Amino acid sequence: MAKAAKHAAGTPATKVLVAAGVPHTLHSYEHDPAVTNYGLEAATALGIDPARVFKTLLVSVEGSLAVAVVPVSGSLDLKKCAAALGGKRAAMADPKDAERRTGYVLGGISPLGQRHPSPTVIDETALGFATVLVSGGRRGLDLELAPADLVSLTSARTAAIAAG
Repeated sequence: MAKAAKHAAGTPATKVLVAAGVPHTLHSYEHDPAVTNYGLEAATALGIDPARVFKTLLVSVEGSLAVAVVPVSGSLDLKKCAAALGGKRAAMADPKDAERRTGYVLGGISPLGQRHPSPTVIDETALGFATVLVSGGRRGLDLELAPADLVSLTSARTAAIAAG
């Protein structure tokens, strides 16, 4: 995989990867402003199996914000997510709280380079792939990297948190 290209090295997510020397590939695509299912849009635009493209969601677990990273082909199981983070209940975070916490806009929230990092759990299916894709910090940009690097850079734990 190539290192970040010069033109997109400006997001906090790409800066984290470059600073850590983590091999990665940038994937840009034209975001359609009418689309709100950002992850599936990325998978379709890039021609990549949606099971390898992961979305970054913010949840509130026992009153504290946390990050859940799950395949765009499915959804988050809030109960499993809460358990993985040591809580009993989880709810989706308010979108404005998610944007303030991460410094990113919805559809561009990356698990990397967040303004205020939160406890993170990544669905264990990520470990079954050589590489996965996550948002690069803006709509229309995804980052491809090894799941082990994603886990390491986010200090995440892995667990079965996807619904289904």
